[in-house]
Amino acid sequence: METTAVVLEARGEDFELLNRYWSAANYLTVAQIYLQENPLLRDPLLTSHIKPRLLGHWGTSPGLSLIYAHLNRLIRRTSAEVLFVAGPGHGGPAVVANVYLEGTYSEIYPKVGMDVPGLRRLVRQFSTPGGIASHVGPATPGSIHEGGELGYSLMHATGAAMDYPGLIVACVIGDGEAETGPLEASWKAPSFLNPARDGAVLPILHLNGQKISGPTVLGRRSDEDVEALLKAHGWDPVTVSGDNPGHVHRALAAAMDESYGRIRELQSKARSQGVHGPARWPAIILRTPKGWTGPAVVDGLPVEGTFRSHQVPLANVRENPEHLAQLEAWMRSYQPETLFDSGGRLVPELAALAPAGSLRMSAVRASRGGAGTALEIPDLERYALQPAPRGSVIHETTRPLGELLRDIYIATANDPRFRLFCPDETNSNRLGAVFEATDRCLLEPARESEHALAEDHISAGGRVMEVLSEHLCQGWLEGYLLTGRHGLFASYEAFAMVSASMTIQHAKWLQHARKLQWRATVPSLNILLTSTCWRNDHNGFSHQGPGLIDTVLSLSGTVTRVYLPPDANTLLVTAEHILRSRDYVNLVVVDKQPHPQYLTLEEAREHAAAGASIWSWAGNEDPASKKEPDDARARPDVVMACAGDIPTQETLAAAWLLQKHLPALTVRVVNVMDAMVLPPRDTHPHGLSVEKFGELFTEDGEVIMAWHGYARALHQLLHGRPRPERFHVRGYNEQGTTTTPFDMVVLNKMSRYHLVLEALRRVHRQVPGADELVDFCRTQLDAHTRYIREHFEDLPEIRDWTWTPPLP
Repeated sequence: METTAVVLEARGEDFELLNRYWSAANYLTVAQIYLQENPLLRDPLLTSHIKPRLLGHWGTSPGLSLIYAHLNRLIRRTSAEVLFVAGPGHGGPAVVANVYLEGTYSEIYPKVGMDVPGLRRLVRQFSTPGGIASHVGPATPGSIHEGGELGYSLMHATGAAMDYPGLIVACVIGDGEAETGPLEASWKAPSFLNPARDGAVLPILHLNGQKISGPTVLGRRSDEDVEALLKAHGWDPVTVSGDNPGHVHRALAAAMDESYGRIRELQSKARSQGVHGPARWPAIILRTPKGWTGPAVVDGLPVEGTFRSHQVPLANVRENPEHLAQLEAWMRSYQPETLFDSGGRLVPELAALAPAGSLRMSAVRASRGGAGTALEIPDLERYALQPAPRGSVIHETTRPLGELLRDIYIATANDPRFRLFCPDETNSNRLGAVFEATDRCLLEPARESEHALAEDHISAGGRVMEVLSEHLCQGWLEGYLLTGRHGLFASYEAFAMVSASMTIQHAKWLQHARKLQWRATVPSLNILLTSTCWRNDHNGFSHQGPGLIDTVLSLSGTVTRVYLPPDANTLLVTAEHILRSRDYVNLVVVDKQPHPQYLTLEEAREHAAAGASIWSWAGNEDPASKKEPDDARARPDVVMACAGDIPTQETLAAAWLLQKHLPALTVRVVNVMDAMVLPPRDTHPHGLSVEKFGELFTEDGEVIMAWHGYARALHQLLHGRPRPERFHVRGYNEQGTTTTPFDMVVLNKMSRYHLVLEALRRVHRQVPGADELVDFCRTQLDAHTRYIREHFEDLPEIRDWTWTPPLP
């Protein structure tokens, strides 16, 4: 690579020691990829010293170690609190090498000591069974970012900086990662980071030019073009490039010094003079060769600076003597005998280059979670609805939740540790009460034509984060949570699938982090899905999709929860629970539109604690039969079960029809609020006992189940229960369009009439009047179709139906 001129250069400083420190990190990186024995090459390298399976990624590692070493230099000079986020995938061996060199790794994992036996354990554990993965995962001290799935580093860094005024988040972004959609969106951070109250993000875009098997887009673009891209998003970039270590060390040191000074200048000015538009935060563009300091040529093909250095540059070391010799020469080029003393410890002059104590990036407080304090949840009585008579009160279910969140904002105004993240839908999702306490955050100035108008709750100091990217909303929240704060991500149900993969990755992180005692617990990732499939009749098929439920149900039960509150009071109780919880992914699914309200707050608490309950007021079982379990009256003819607000409404209407028309039929209504009570207890910790499950659903009776999501998800939950085939599930089955609300349940065969027809099919005895009720339901379905096409709204008996006792 041709060395280009740079504007900044640190002069009068000896970088020999820093270069040796970098060499030590590079050496340990190569050792982790290749070696199982002889970690310091105290003996000639033999094939028996090489791992049988060579896994790992060398190409990005020298750049990560270079940046890490220079950040250490900056921290020693300034005592800044710096959090390190490694975006390039599979950069684990480099970061682990640096964490080990500064001593934190051995403090947390004493068996991996700072000696020869410890080094042996260090190299043997990498990418081997029972060891560590190649990503910067939960087991890596200092990390809040996994890096396996590319695209999320800068958004995690941005979320970590929010409401953390003393923190600088140094975020390394690989040029492969820079091609992803989420990363492209993340460059918008200057429009949302407030220098008066937030920390800072220092993006370091590392352009080594290559992906796994070809060039990167930004790696091929000129410095001017890449700088223009970042400038257009509001950054103030400087480029450092070269392949001469001495030059790059001086230039990168100067760039970091300048960036740090600029960050503190921006913050100081904003904190003394106020915020007047977005800050022009510094950013560094670093161009160095991929696989720098590694083999230049292997088998006659160029490697350093090419895609061939991406993973394992010398792949046949155990079989090819030339490769073995080349590996030994490569590793000895770092002169390990000058880097480590006779006992295997980093020599004192190099060890002194690492920061001390909690200033080490591997030990910084923000990286271990628990930085904030618990939320105090206001008394729910302030927001509870009084649903009397039961089912006749119609109210927007999520609106009381917005009032609760408003008061949480008020309570944390002097100790900011809560934020709502929502893709431009806070008012739409009926959470707009939060704007009585705070604004939407946006640092961009209003256009001149808008000055005469009162903009709707928009200010630099706002703490509601609205941006039309599900990736950014969830990614910012994840960074916010992993550094100890609290929040909620609210999304239209169908579009939460945009960031479903992020949900999976976060759950995997929590699952592994739970096993690490040294990691503090962190507030849960709370996802509220509203504007659901059943009430997106006005928006059409594209807005109708409950797939995130399936995604979360497939993840580990140790960290996942799925709640389907049927009304506003159960939603309030759910919100209180999830906002206090830690180390979970909580998925809450409830619609925002006006819905019938059923339970008092006290009843809601009891129902939430149980997870599923018999709603005796909705059925017609004889309470006296409970005293005689063998009495036939103790076994209902049919169980009508439901999970979700619209399924609950349709189930209640179906139960009403059955009791009204067939008073001889015994009907039980069961509402499921916590989906995780349905699987056996050995599948999920919330699973009901066999006895309790039987008490709700009977031992062998027929159950008609109206389910919010796809029927397959419910069947998945029931797997392992006795005779799961007796559950006849109606749910969303990808039938939708722009239509009426009731037509949505008709199209998906989950309407009250379909539920009645299904129940009558499953009843095991002849019931007087059943045939007439079948005819009535079919007639009503035909009448419905004709009516909506003529009048463009639902039948009056559907629109105006409310729960009343079906029998006097």
